[in-house]
Amino acid sequence: MLKQIFISQILFLSLFCNNTTAQTYTKNRYGLEIIDDIKSYQLLIEKDSTQELVPLQQYIKNLKVDFVYATNKNFTHRVLYKNPKAYLRLPVAKALQQVAASLKERGLGLLIFDAYRPYSITEKMWQVVPDARYAANPKHGSGHNRGIAVDISLYYLSSGKPLTMPTAFDNFTNKAHQDYMELSKKIIDNRNLLKHIMKQYGFAPLSTEWWHFSFPNPTEKYKILNLNFDELNTFVKENKN
Repeated sequence: MLKQIFISQILFLSLFCNNTTAQTYTKNRYGLEIIDDIKSYQLLIEKDSTQELVPLQQYIKNLKVDFVYATNKNFTHRVLYKNPKAYLRLPVAKALQQVAASLKERGLGLLIFDAYRPYSITEKMWQVVPDARYAANPKHGSGHNRGIAVDISLYYLSSGKPLTMPTAFDNFTNKAHQDYMELSKKIIDNRNLLKHIMKQYGFAPLSTEWWHFSFPNPTEKYKILNLNFDELNTFVKENKN
């Protein structure tokens, strides 16, 4: 009798644990697995701390940001972001921290245009520019939605002025491509410096955008997120040590 009671208790605990740690993502119309509520996100990072989105400004001193998507001065001509902050998954943030440390020795800092991007924003962008060379197809999601991609440039620590690059951010012409060579030597050197140092710390460049770099996502470890910035900002504030 005692043995049966013991087995029943084990089964109950097993079912309870499975229910509380079960996969909490939903699937959208494309069959993509998406985490779209803060409770599911919290369960995720409780099971795996490397899944956490962390504010880059807590890891990188002298980080500059220019969120054009928080204004209407972007390719959609719409305000897409409200109260944005630069977030990346923990291992990606630590890799970028190493990039920043290396650049500091050269008197340079990092300028962020975009990092984590909610999936719903990717859908809106695709409606304006349905071209996979320059915008992520919602059927697949993007590295930004997974918190493993960053749009980035460089600036001089001494003056705060950005280095001259081939184009402005979100330029959808061949001039923004990594292999475009009809540029001055100084601009090519600046582009190559950014590319080489990002690659040195594990980031892969995008051929059509000099500013875009992403971190590996083995077997799609990092699921797509659709959490808005207000949710994330509140969560980080409430869970700050």
